[in-house]
Amino acid sequence: MARLADYFVLVAFGPHPRGSGEGQGQILQRFPEKDWEDNPFPQGIELFCQPSGWQLCPERNPPTFFVAVLTDINSERHYCACLTFWEPAEPSQEGVCPGDTERAEEADEGVPPSPAAAGSPGQLFAPKTLVLVSRLDHAEVFRNSLGLIYTIHVEGLNVGLENVVGSLLTCIIPLAGGSQRTISLGAGDRQVIQTPLTDSLPISRCSVALLFRQLGITNVLSLFCAALTEHKVLFLSRSYQRLSDACRGLLALLFPLRYSFTYVPILPAQLLEVLSTPTPFIIGVNAAFQAEAQELLDVIVADLDGGTVTVPECVHIPPLPEPLQSQTHSVLSMVLDPELELADLAFPPPTMSVSSLKMQDKELRAVFLRLFAQLLQGYRWCLHMVRIHPEPVIRFHKAAFLGQRGLVEDDFLMKVLEGMAFAGFVSERGVPYRPTDLFDELVAHEVARMRADENHPQRVLRHVKELAEQLYKNENPYPAVAMHKVQRPGEASHLRRAPRPFPRLDEGLVQWIVDQATAKMQGAPPAVKAEKRTTVPSGPPMTAILERSSGLHGNSARRLEVVRNCISYVFEGKMLEAKKLLPAVLRALKGRAARRCLAQELHLHVQQNRAVLDHQQFDFVVRMMNCCLQDCTSLDEHGIAAALLPLVTAFCRKLSPGVTQFAYSCVQEHVVWSTPQFWEAMFYGDVQTHIRALYLEPAEDRDPSQVGEAPAQEDQRSALDVASEQRRLWPTLSREKQQELVQKEESTVFSQAIHYANRMSYLLLPLDSSKSRLLRERAGLGDLESASNSLVTNSMAGSVAESYDTESGFEDAETCDVAGAVVRFINRFVDKVCTESGVTSDHLKGLHVMVPDIVQMHIETLEAVHRESKRLPPIQKPKLLRPRLLPGEECVLDGLRVYLLPDGREEGAGGSGGGPALLPAEGAVFLTTYRVIFTGMPTDPLVGEQVVVRSFPVAALTKEKRISVQTPVDQLLQDGLQLRSCTFQLLKMAFDEEVGSDSVELFRKQLHKLRYPPDIRGTFALTLGSAHTPGRPPRATKDKGPSFRTLSRNLVKNAKKTIGRQHVTRKKYNPPSWEHRGQPAPEDQEDEISVSEELEPSTLTPSSALKPSDRMTMSSLVERACCRDYQRLGLGTLSSSLSRAKSEPFRISPVNRMYAICRSYPGLLIVPQSVQDNALQRVSRCYRQNRFPVVCWRSGRSKAVLLRSGGLHGKGVVGLFKAQNAPSPGQSQADSSSLEQEKYLQAVVSSMPRYADASGRNTLSGFSSAHLGSHVPSPRARVTTLSNPMAASASRRTAPRGTVPATQAGSPTPGTEAPYD
Repeated sequence: MARLADYFVLVAFGPHPRGSGEGQGQILQRFPEKDWEDNPFPQGIELFCQPSGWQLCPERNPPTFFVAVLTDINSERHYCACLTFWEPAEPSQEGVCPGDTERAEEADEGVPPSPAAAGSPGQLFAPKTLVLVSRLDHAEVFRNSLGLIYTIHVEGLNVGLENVVGSLLTCIIPLAGGSQRTISLGAGDRQVIQTPLTDSLPISRCSVALLFRQLGITNVLSLFCAALTEHKVLFLSRSYQRLSDACRGLLALLFPLRYSFTYVPILPAQLLEVLSTPTPFIIGVNAAFQAEAQELLDVIVADLDGGTVTVPECVHIPPLPEPLQSQTHSVLSMVLDPELELADLAFPPPTMSVSSLKMQDKELRAVFLRLFAQLLQGYRWCLHMVRIHPEPVIRFHKAAFLGQRGLVEDDFLMKVLEGMAFAGFVSERGVPYRPTDLFDELVAHEVARMRADENHPQRVLRHVKELAEQLYKNENPYPAVAMHKVQRPGEASHLRRAPRPFPRLDEGLVQWIVDQATAKMQGAPPAVKAEKRTTVPSGPPMTAILERSSGLHGNSARRLEVVRNCISYVFEGKMLEAKKLLPAVLRALKGRAARRCLAQELHLHVQQNRAVLDHQQFDFVVRMMNCCLQDCTSLDEHGIAAALLPLVTAFCRKLSPGVTQFAYSCVQEHVVWSTPQFWEAMFYGDVQTHIRALYLEPAEDRDPSQVGEAPAQEDQRSALDVASEQRRLWPTLSREKQQELVQKEESTVFSQAIHYANRMSYLLLPLDSSKSRLLRERAGLGDLESASNSLVTNSMAGSVAESYDTESGFEDAETCDVAGAVVRFINRFVDKVCTESGVTSDHLKGLHVMVPDIVQMHIETLEAVHRESKRLPPIQKPKLLRPRLLPGEECVLDGLRVYLLPDGREEGAGGSGGGPALLPAEGAVFLTTYRVIFTGMPTDPLVGEQVVVRSFPVAALTKEKRISVQTPVDQLLQDGLQLRSCTFQLLKMAFDEEVGSDSVELFRKQLHKLRYPPDIRGTFALTLGSAHTPGRPPRATKDKGPSFRTLSRNLVKNAKKTIGRQHVTRKKYNPPSWEHRGQPAPEDQEDEISVSEELEPSTLTPSSALKPSDRMTMSSLVERACCRDYQRLGLGTLSSSLSRAKSEPFRISPVNRMYAICRSYPGLLIVPQSVQDNALQRVSRCYRQNRFPVVCWRSGRSKAVLLRSGGLHGKGVVGLFKAQNAPSPGQSQADSSSLEQEKYLQAVVSSMPRYADASGRNTLSGFSSAHLGSHVPSPRARVTTLSNPMAASASRRTAPRGTVPATQAGSPTPGTEAPYD
């Protein structure tokens, strides 16, 4: 039982306190004056009485009525029924001159105004509002009650308003249950209030039908999807009642979901800034404020008066999944326009029954009720019962639901399941023992009927009408009962002059009536109808629902048989037979059914949670597990990773006495293990299994006669059924028994939390924790680092590439704490699941103390496993097949072991001809002076001894792309390369794990060098006829990790060679003559840089080294304003060398014309005249983002220059002395790059003649004045570049006061002037 109305309020017009033109609402009276304890008086109610603002009108308007909705802090809605009428404004309200004060005093004393005053031409009318505040939604009763009060006032009936108001405030009605109550307010009226049969079903009246009439089917479906996917929806109309009805209708369509965001059907003008909130909402605004709505960029605007829905460009509303979208649209058309089906009949029926507006409203709701039943069918099978006592704790397995429904890629359902409305749906309707309603019966028992009726529109329409009848009966349990009898005012009564304003009511009399009724209610027993609780039916399982729609291939049975046979061969020791079937099994595992079959078959070979295998068996099992897991998403919607999780901790092999390697150390590369949602779903599923087993244990006091038949029945009971039975018995248990059950459930959750902390450490800690390579691809871990977890088989042990990309600088020391990252990840998981599951704070603290010990213990175990796995002998790789070379063709690089992958052009597994599957193939890629050649053999042993050869000319290469692919044999993520040629060849290669990243980079560099030779005479076509000499063998690879002493020795040696060659004029490399072509060039010439004063014509021509396709680009660069500005500053030109003076210190280089060296530098760069373009690439490696020092300005007076550059890498010569204790980068190009950097800086200083000595030798070299003869350097500035650490101390001792060596001061920062002037 509840009060029909909580408060009655009289609100009138009042002047604004700031003296503005608009007024404001003032509460004249409210009843009762004291707040109810269970329902405080809502604040700000006067704003909602006049949503457009309190204003005076020149004429008396007819009374208006609407219902506003206010939501309090507890998310409870208060319905404010407002009846507004207009009275002549008082002088104080009009703001007239002081001469009218007498008339104002008479009005205060209750003296009616004179006819002359009331009928004056300038008479204004002020609004006054009668308000009823209630928590119940009985809009029609509120309209009649307020209308009766207004009628008594206008018509002057001999009825006390205090008695009517008192009766209204003391009326008590039931909430639900299908009962009816006849009330009377004491004015000869009679009203019948019918409560709905089920309180959970919404009351819509005619609001849904009106919404479809105003907007149409397509627009309403868009609003429906927008509200479900949490978008902002704004209704516009000139009618407040239409706004309320539209918002009410949209909420009714969302049933069984409840809208949990901002809901304001009528928003006052003073609160329009609420529309800028970032949260979703459903709001109604008067159409007069449409201009404010147009400024909102992310709000969907529905114009009820114009029948349009405007969706901004930045908002995407996901549609319903097909075929539900088209089916729903078709059924809605049949309901709204029944004559549509008969329009084309030759002999239409003479008469046709048309549903009333109320019945049509229920039919429309029935269509959406069927839609939700089809969307959410089988949802109860994805509920996890985490706790039963003291209160149910239920979680929904979203990934399993999407996977079993086949809607993983559907954007609409994904957003619905992630929304707050569905979270409330699970917490409210997931309870197994509660009152049921129409939706529960529909989703449990009508699924088969809805599937059978999909292709029969008349059957669907018949089902819709049946559901509509039930919805109508829920709202109107007694449709034949005589309805309201309430007096109404006469026509045009508002135009008659009221004898007096609305009187002030007697507060004492109203309060006395309320107190009397409250006293009677306290003594009466509460008439509350008991709720009928029952076990909620789950309906058919999800597998049975999808059996008919799952399209299995015709050969799926054969594929499953192949998987079973292969596993049988593995465990029977028939490894040769298993090897023959393995490629077919790996192809079959692309299907979901084969992956499930694999998990089921592997479970059969696990005994007592342990299965010890030999090395070959372990290799095969792990390889198939990795193939299963490679297609799993982060959510594991098909449950493959969940089925394999117990297996990876069961299968193992003995590496040595006391050292066992489990399968989990070989399957860690998959993203599913680092997803918190996966671990939460697994945890809740296992907890549900143990909770169910806790209550299915045989009781000691069970009746002996039921012992035989009970186990068979209990084995079929689901966890929800067990929970429903326990919730039913809960009130009958003693308090001690209740506490015991609560403690048992809490201990079960706690033990599972410990178990999962161990499981997570198994899958997250790498086998080699010393490498600490950050796995940035993993979502959810954030800062978790891990080494390569790809030690899958004994062929992989000890062969994982350990090279690092040190080009980006030093690694952050904080990211190397693998154990700390894993502990933080597990602690976050433990906090979430234990808090939601009701674990005590003491147990939670104990878990936090336990997790670091678990991780540390597992790390110690893995150290021994990693050590022993390194000792396993590698599997023999197939012998590389060398290609046959053409006459004059030389091998530039020996074969790199790769896998040639299918490029997507084969029609099926066996190619277009239907033959054997030649790809993927295992072999090697060779680079010659003419071709890129792959030779190998298919990985499928059933193909036979066939050789796969693919090649194309190097000059035909059009695109080269680095990719990350999975090797076909071991399913590991490896670096790959995709080469595309203009001869319609595509080589998609995955490098073997034994090929390091430096070898891959060397292959790419050599390929580019051959593809784009510096001169056309260096191509293979022009060297074919020359004397052929065998190619030189490749140089021995330098030590990857040289010591600091070796690096210093190389720097000193290179510096001495540079110093000794100061007077030697070295020419740039020219192609050899025809008679000398084919002879090997000196090795040191490859990294040489010219610092000669002699200028060569070939290097100054802007198009000398350009391809013809780039000349258009060069011509556009020359025409730029920056190029002309460089020439004005004397920084060189792009003209030919004949017109350029040899004394020009700088030149404009087009080396970056295609932004190949530095993406953030312009196409034209100012570099020293003596530095050639081929050296700039090597110099740029020493600087971050390849931003090497370039000149951007030159002083016309002092000839000083301004340079800009990026920071230095650690491997550069300056960075080396800045961090002398840092380890050597260990790259083979470190020495040459440092030397190039030193020479480049020397060339920059040499380009400024003011600071060169008399003999033309600059002072950058750093040797003493004895080596320079009689020259004494200028004391103004001295820059020293050192080649060894010993020279640093000498320079500090010999440098004059006020000078700073370059290695001590550091390089000039970008944007600052170098200290040369």
